[in-house]
Amino acid sequence: MTVRISGFSADHETPVFVISVAAELAGMHAQTLRQYDRLGLVTPSRTRGGGRRYSAADVARLREVQRLSQDEGVSLAAIQRIFELEAQVDALRHRVGELTDEVETLRTAAGEGGRFFAVTPAGDVVPLRPGQRPRASRPGQAMVLWGRGDR
Repeated sequence: MTVRISGFSADHETPVFVISVAAELAGMHAQTLRQYDRLGLVTPSRTRGGGRRYSAADVARLREVQRLSQDEGVSLAAIQRIFELEAQVDALRHRVGELTDEVETLRTAAGEGGRFFAVTPAGDVVPLRPGQRPRASRPGQAMVLWGRGDR
């Protein structure tokens, strides 16, 4: 979301609104914003003089607090916990994405399933090239192929 104010544009996270404007946009009293700040439900940026500056994301969060509190009857402590859990889920999703990328990189580097192995009569595991057959030491020996379950 981009906020446009008299030719100035800011992204969703840029703190541009003073408390009175943020309160009006969120549909609540400025004192309520101060209380939510004290409780840690919304943490606006601060100017050098200590004034609060709210972003469009902060205003959206204030609206969500109000919706959960008034429409759903959720306590402020429960709303704080919901926000904490949402942040944790977002962090875990990000980590899963990183690990997925890492796995794909490792699979590509390993040749993605191009590795084959055989067991010698002595019990040693030896690598084989694709298409290469293990040498049979005795007639009638069986060979077992192991594969990943996702193939």
